[in-house]
Amino acid sequence: MASRFVHLHVHSHYSFLDGLAKIDQLVARAKELGMDALAITDHGGLWGAVEFYKKAKAQGIKPIIGAELYVATRSRFDRDPQLDTRRFHLTVLAKNNIGYQNLVKLVTKSQLEGFYFKPRVDKELLRTYHEGLIALSGCLGGEIPRAIESGNMKHANNLLTEYLDIFGRDNFFLELGAHNNIPQQKKLNTKLIELGKQYNVPLVATNDIHYVSADDKDAHEVLLSVQTASRFDDESRLSLKTDDFSLKSAEQMDASFPNMPEVLKESAKIAEQCNVTLPIGAIQLPMFPVPEGYTPDSYLKKLCDEGLTKRYDANYPPQALERLSYELSVIEKTGFASYFLIVQDFVSWAKGQGIVVGPGRGSAAGSFVAYVLGITNIDPLRYELLFERFLNPARVSMPDIDLDFADWRRDEVIQYLRQKYGDEHVAQIGTFGTMAARAVVRDAGRSLGFPYSFCDRVAKLIPFGMTLEQALKASQELSQAYENEADVARLVDSGRKLEGVARHISTHACGVVISKEPLTKLVPLQHPSQSEEHVISQYEMHSIEDLGLLKIDLLGLRNLSIIEETIGRIKNTYREEVDIERLPLDDAKTFELLRTADTTGVFQLEGGGMRRYLKELVPTELEDIIAMISLYRPGPMEFIPSFIKRKHGKEKVEYLDHALESILKKTHGIAVYQEQLMEIARQLAGFSLAEADMLRKAVGKKIKSLLNEQHEKLVAGMMRNKITKNTAEKIWEWIIPFARYGFNRSHGACYAMIAYQTAWLKAHYPYEFMASLLNREYGMGTDRVAVLIQEARAHEIKILPPDVNASREGFTVVYKETKNPGAIRFGLTAIKNLGHNVVTKIITERDTNGAYTSLENFIKRIAGPEFTKKALESLTYAGALDQFAERKAILESTDQILSFGKESHRNAQSGQGSLFDETSTGATLRLKETKPASKQERLRWEKDHLGLWVSEHPLRSYERLLATITKPIEIMRDAATGRQLRIGGVITKIKKILTKKGEPMLFVNVEDMSGTTEVVVFPRVLENYPTAFKENAIVLLDGTVSERNGEMGFICERAEEIVEKAEEIVRRV
Repeated sequence: MASRFVHLHVHSHYSFLDGLAKIDQLVARAKELGMDALAITDHGGLWGAVEFYKKAKAQGIKPIIGAELYVATRSRFDRDPQLDTRRFHLTVLAKNNIGYQNLVKLVTKSQLEGFYFKPRVDKELLRTYHEGLIALSGCLGGEIPRAIESGNMKHANNLLTEYLDIFGRDNFFLELGAHNNIPQQKKLNTKLIELGKQYNVPLVATNDIHYVSADDKDAHEVLLSVQTASRFDDESRLSLKTDDFSLKSAEQMDASFPNMPEVLKESAKIAEQCNVTLPIGAIQLPMFPVPEGYTPDSYLKKLCDEGLTKRYDANYPPQALERLSYELSVIEKTGFASYFLIVQDFVSWAKGQGIVVGPGRGSAAGSFVAYVLGITNIDPLRYELLFERFLNPARVSMPDIDLDFADWRRDEVIQYLRQKYGDEHVAQIGTFGTMAARAVVRDAGRSLGFPYSFCDRVAKLIPFGMTLEQALKASQELSQAYENEADVARLVDSGRKLEGVARHISTHACGVVISKEPLTKLVPLQHPSQSEEHVISQYEMHSIEDLGLLKIDLLGLRNLSIIEETIGRIKNTYREEVDIERLPLDDAKTFELLRTADTTGVFQLEGGGMRRYLKELVPTELEDIIAMISLYRPGPMEFIPSFIKRKHGKEKVEYLDHALESILKKTHGIAVYQEQLMEIARQLAGFSLAEADMLRKAVGKKIKSLLNEQHEKLVAGMMRNKITKNTAEKIWEWIIPFARYGFNRSHGACYAMIAYQTAWLKAHYPYEFMASLLNREYGMGTDRVAVLIQEARAHEIKILPPDVNASREGFTVVYKETKNPGAIRFGLTAIKNLGHNVVTKIITERDTNGAYTSLENFIKRIAGPEFTKKALESLTYAGALDQFAERKAILESTDQILSFGKESHRNAQSGQGSLFDETSTGATLRLKETKPASKQERLRWEKDHLGLWVSEHPLRSYERLLATITKPIEIMRDAATGRQLRIGGVITKIKKILTKKGEPMLFVNVEDMSGTTEVVVFPRVLENYPTAFKENAIVLLDGTVSERNGEMGFICERAEEIVEKAEEIVRRV
């Protein structure tokens, strides 16, 4: 019988692109083999430690937390490419909680101080943080093994003495690898055994696990080739194929070390010494500093009382005091007062800095305490939002207060938290990028040497969002290819083993952790990949929550930046203060905009399908917007037509029981919100709201045992309230599918408020709103900007090209006279290939010394190293120099202009001339005489350098023709699917794909003076009209209106180019 054995050197998939084994697989295999303990030792980090700890404990396996550290050749601060690219491996295990804390510190410092290709510690750090740690000498890459391999036994002896001195004789072990098929390992083991005897240092067996089962070897080799961007069959690449690096049984390990049972027993002895306890589930809130004489609870009550007066003056509703008292009692009981104080503090700070904060997000808007503190801005009493949906007193867990901020200023809020609580207490949270199905097929295929076209074909058979396992069931084509093509089967099988494996760590989009104690007592930290600007946790958000730490989601929302910029423009121009949190919610202009679906740029309401429904709905109050945002999703969308008909009395509303009417009346008998389910349980079955929230969770999770329990309880409760069993059962059956689509009303109300705010700004300040919208969404691409420019023009807002004498960095409103807007002008940063330094210089020079008076004056003042030929051409192409000279003349004279600029710059540098004196230098600027650019050239240049046409639309010459023989694209928003139409416009974008049969087809963006649409061109049509589809071509298209993903489009049946055929077309029509 084999000796008891514990694996102490184990790499999970958190050894990025080196380990294949997922935590669940490792734990399951260890349990299957009857092992009672297992370690995790990933390369240079602790990313999977909490997940491993929880899952091992759940299976009755002792978790041993460790890491394979990289030890620097010299100091961790040294970064000489000749001396410091080499580093050594060291296996380190935490014996106790002090050891865990020291391991966290070592990992953190290796990442933040020692990173050079890899995170490195040095001997100084090991001496400082050795307490509570056990170290093994490491694999073939260890420092002692490398010295032995190089034949320098004296150095190996010295190193052993040094490590014994650092960790103590009882805490350092020589590590024997069970890889007898690797010649270097066999030789090393022999020398290590001799060294152990010489120095009386115990030996321990390990297997350097990189995957779970022996049959994972090939998949692991594919993973290594993905890591090194090499081919699977490349003999020179990094490889572990010569031996078995799986999670072996004790018997297999015994066979690797015949007649050496002590090296297996030593692993078990070490495991017995390792007893780390992590505080899973123990909530550890930071203490908010309260004024002297207050506790967190009493100070929270004081702020709430003050907030109540601010919110309502003296006219608060009668239930306000009762609701406030109830919520405060729950918060006191659960110990979350500091949480509310922390959030209130940074939200208050942000608002004080002029940062726009969203009205709320998620279930936190159901808290009246959050409302009176100013954390949220939706009155939960007025909108009937439930506190228990946010914080259930019957089931205490850390509540989530998620918040939206203007995205361009979110980092300021995080910086405030760092200043308030200290850098050592605040970090952004890490998140893992994993290998998803489509990507893994392409990665594995590249490694296995399959052609790109083959891998791409297989990848495209996988429906979006599905795993390979799900795709094989859902996609008949994929399933057939898997069954009938050996290469597809090999590719998919390799992909299945790699799928879900962690690839890298990055910064979570919104998560921030704040700790009571310094974070490095519990949480390892690092810089995100390719960045040293900020620090992130190695633990992802679920592990942070498991440790009971405060996690706050601070989301950056572009729409709030649009609001903030618009408010700033209004204040600067009109000296008017817009309090976005106190807008009248019955504004006639705003609802007129919503009723006409004039919602481009309006949060959540600008999709084609949503606009169509808004026109039919004719919204009259915020409740309508809350409902539409909640219904306009896959699933509940099918109820929108009934919702609209019922609002207008065109469809009868019926209830299973009259008691449902008061709950469902606002949504016209249709269950929309999760809170309605909770109210049904409360009012019809006598549940408390805390019990009703547990019902909501049970229905949502669809766990049979929970459902059965809740079913019986709900039906019994309704029967006690004199509802018949038959009706009660019908209500239950009606509730079950509701879980598919029930929406959080609190979240819907918050987002409806942002929608209303953006609509209000657009209705009242269209110029300022559109300029802000263009600035904040310019980075989304030229297609989006073109839509917004069309929208502005549809509102008769003139769009002006960039101008070196008038433009700022971004889009600006041009006022004809005080407080009378007349146009929006392009900013200089919109010009492609014009560097930021040039833009800054143009504007700074103009602000300091006045407008440029001529091209000669402009060149003299701007000339310098950064003003290149490309910068000059870009300004010219975009029309920014039109006031000085004709574009083609400038373009034909660029060499002379740049020579003039260099001489002027040289003279100015030497003090021989003034930048402002036209006659101060002997150089003069004369442009070549040339034929002016044609309109087509000018428009093409604008499209190339601004992304769209500005000075004129290319369809302007054909406007009367198109008005006569076509329908404007904008009418498709309201057209019925299948309607036959003729449209005309200019092709702005073409995407070519191959059908499943290998035939070419197109997706074409076509723009007219009213809007843009996507046109589908199937293979037959493309074959019939092969020359019609070219970028910038002006075409007539016959076809039918279509709908895809709620957006209206067009299926082309016939195509004809207009240019050079206009007269013929007119005659024919």
